[in-house]
Amino acid sequence: MDFRTTVERAERLKQLHADHKPFVLPTVWDVWSARTAAAAGFPALTIGSHPLADSRGAADQEGQTFEEVLAAVRPIIAAVDVPVSVDLESGYGQKPADLVAGLIEAGGVGLNIEDTVHSEGGRVRSTQEHASYVAGLRAAADDAGVPVWVNGRTDLFAHAENPSGVLDEVIERLRALEQAGADSVYPVKIQDDDELLAAVTAAVAVPVNTTAHPVKHDLERFRRLGVGRITYGPLLQFALTDAMTDMLKPWAPSS
Repeated sequence: MDFRTTVERAERLKQLHADHKPFVLPTVWDVWSARTAAAAGFPALTIGSHPLADSRGAADQEGQTFEEVLAAVRPIIAAVDVPVSVDLESGYGQKPADLVAGLIEAGGVGLNIEDTVHSEGGRVRSTQEHASYVAGLRAAADDAGVPVWVNGRTDLFAHAENPSGVLDEVIERLRALEQAGADSVYPVKIQDDDELLAAVTAAVAVPVNTTAHPVKHDLERFRRLGVGRITYGPLLQFALTDAMTDMLKPWAPSS
């Protein structure tokens, strides 16, 4: 993909977030799923690390190298004419500038970055460390001349025994990510908690991303709670797995 097209797609992705409240980006993992989602009418997509890994027989949580991920996402991005964001986990040990350079070279115009560092035993970055990494991504994208959409994720709720007990810490982290240049923020594992979703959406000015199940969840509920952006994580692939299993069972040989 040429540089001009990449810039145009990045600008388009930014405008789409402004035009839709919430903006839904189906999470895809291969050329087939990307083309299917685009043909269904979605103007942008995101590639999820978990379904991508499953589709390639690899482990999630950085079970692939950055180079392997780039090799996998290039044909997916090239197969559709819409902006594509890529889940880059915690960065695969890359410096922010190298992460952004690889993403842009592959044609990606958005990224997801989380604070659980899988290459270092699953430790969680501090608020300032994660914000500094996001600031580095923002600076690298600006230097490259591509307005890459940065979705800053935190796993604090996911790691907590009592998610409500870490709400203040999560809000502090989300605000730090916003100030560092994140275009949206993503506190995972609260998609079924109305109270926590409402609290975080009220705490920041940028869109809050939530995970959704395409069958079990309701778009209007997320809109009512102030959610600005929706992705599926691995849940679309899980839903298709359930549907495929149901279709195939009657054809399987009986024991």
